Amino acid sequence: MEKINQEKLKNMQELCDKINEASVAYYVYDNPIMSDKQWDKLYNELLALEKETGVVLSDSPSQKVGGDALDKFVKVKHTAKLYSLDKAQSFEEIEEWQKRNLNIQDYQTNYTVEYKFDGLPIAVLYEDGKIVQALTRGNGEIGEDVTLQAKTIRSLPLSIDYKGKIVVQGEVIMKLSELEKFNNNSEEKLKNARNAAAGALRNLDPKITASRNLDFFAYNINYSENKVFEKQEDIHSFLIEQKFLVADFYEVVNSIQEIKSIIDKIDKKRKVLDFLIDGLVIKINSKAVQEELGFTAKFPRGMIAYKFDAEETSTKLLAITWQVGRTGKLTPVAELEPTDLCGVTVKRATLNNFNDILRKKVKLGDDVFIRRSNEVIPEILAVARTYDDSIVIEKPSICPECGAPLRETIANLYCTNHMGCRRQIIARLTHFASRNTMNIEGLSVKTIELLHDNFNITTFADIYKITKDELLSLEGFKDKKADNILEGISASKNVEFANLIYALGIDGVGAKMAKMLARQFGTLDALMHADINTLIEMDDIAEISATNIVEYFADEFNVNQINELLNIGLKINNSAVEVKTSEFFGKKVVLTGGLENFSRPVATSYLEKLGANVVSSVSKSTDYVIAGTDAGSKLTKAQELNIKILNEEEFVKILKNHAII
Repeated sequence: MEKINQEKLKNMQELCDKINEASVAYYVYDNPIMSDKQWDKLYNELLALEKETGVVLSDSPSQKVGGDALDKFVKVKHTAKLYSLDKAQSFEEIEEWQKRNLNIQDYQTNYTVEYKFDGLPIAVLYEDGKIVQALTRGNGEIGEDVTLQAKTIRSLPLSIDYKGKIVVQGEVIMKLSELEKFNNNSEEKLKNARNAAAGALRNLDPKITASRNLDFFAYNINYSENKVFEKQEDIHSFLIEQKFLVADFYEVVNSIQEIKSIIDKIDKKRKVLDFLIDGLVIKINSKAVQEELGFTAKFPRGMIAYKFDAEETSTKLLAITWQVGRTGKLTPVAELEPTDLCGVTVKRATLNNFNDILRKKVKLGDDVFIRRSNEVIPEILAVARTYDDSIVIEKPSICPECGAPLRETIANLYCTNHMGCRRQIIARLTHFASRNTMNIEGLSVKTIELLHDNFNITTFADIYKITKDELLSLEGFKDKKADNILEGISASKNVEFANLIYALGIDGVGAKMAKMLARQFGTLDALMHADINTLIEMDDIAEISATNIVEYFADEFNVNQINELLNIGLKINNSAVEVKTSEFFGKKVVLTGGLENFSRPVATSYLEKLGANVVSSVSKSTDYVIAGTDAGSKLTKAQELNIKILNEEEFVKILKNHAII
């Protein structure tokens, strides 16, 4: 019996090794070495053996899905202290850092420059090649044990070739593409990749951690029992050799002056990265010099973090305003004590929904952290400080606009007065008339408000019944302005199918999804009768979006609006199905960098006419990358994956060959 168990354990270890090797190839190098079917077969064999023997090896990939939830996190002392980094917010401060170091010790060495990730730092201990422990940074000396959670991270190796005791330091992040995927498939939306990663790793249930598809970027060795590194770049090479995921940017420079151009380049490039960074880390390359310089009370002197313009600050929450959108959804907007953020005075910030308020424990009168979200709209991250007289925010029970009862879903509150709520109606009509939908020139939100309030313009079809006399009766309207609006209304009767789908305002259906639906179904009647299974089978349409589409066309009010539009003579064209067979037909294409001959949206429309599926990120399934000027990480990744790359001249030639331009 003992012999049989040993043989099974040996078999289990061999299966672990094969599966882990395949996972590294897929998640770290984006270069699969076996099919999904083969991977599943090996994985199921391993699960069966684990069930039979009752043994789960320390590097078993079955741990990637998460085990039982913990009661609490245990605090553990780090093997070696994790220091934070001194920070610079200008190049002059980097020069001052170098001068301070030279005053301590006159040295000659080069420097390494790498990303400063905006995630959650952890330290991972390996012994005898196996992962033993993962700790959050904590206060640098004591961290929380998140080993079970960390083991679910797909790009964190459970075993490495090096057998000595070693602590690998890195950052847990959620890629922006994964955040988008998660939100497309979840009722409860996550607004921020950093908080999504930190919240997942510090969740007591490892299964929740696993569901976020986190990544671990390694960047330092914080402790090594026997291994000696002479240079910082040797650590980087060692991490690659041990099959850790590292950033695609890592440079060694010979002088501080070279760093300035790198800062400018990465500051622009970071906007197209698939993960958040908030700066760069500059390190003296020589480990001997680092050791000679030593530490301050808080920082190692041989390293410094350059921070890009601050995207986070704190201010006081004064009030909550509930806004009603075109679908009736209520969104809380925080009214803030004015503060400067990235050179702009901020007075308002977003909160997701009432559950977001509860989760973040936000109260009126609290000091709150706010962060720039997608460089436009700030959002509240967390409470910085609460006070004895802070006021609990009450959940509304009626619509703040019309007083109608609210309908509550798992995540959101909705006004039930679909046909009578003024704010819903105006938001719905404004979206319908906007540039990317029906493109009715001159029909602004202010004009729609006047038309609704004076003439009860309520439905989409009502727009087409507006008369010149009605427009001229409005304050500030003359013949030319009225004629322009009426011409815009008339012209909009000839509409692209994709634009009409987007104009209807179906919850969760944006411009890109509207184009996909137009191409897939071809006619309005086919789309209106689509079943949920057909919709879910389409690429990039999650169950929640499919449900919204089916429910929209099952609503009598919506169907009546559409029939009214058809009765007034709406003509629907569908160029989405009139695509030309080409080298792009049915292919996934990524645009990156600047184009000189036309804008990105125009290039996208040309590609779609040639049957392409234009996607935002490069992966192993991408067929073409069209690279303009200053193409960044997407181009680099495409080169690593041997994806066909076209420059703008080659792209234009193809367009001319197919008479697109």
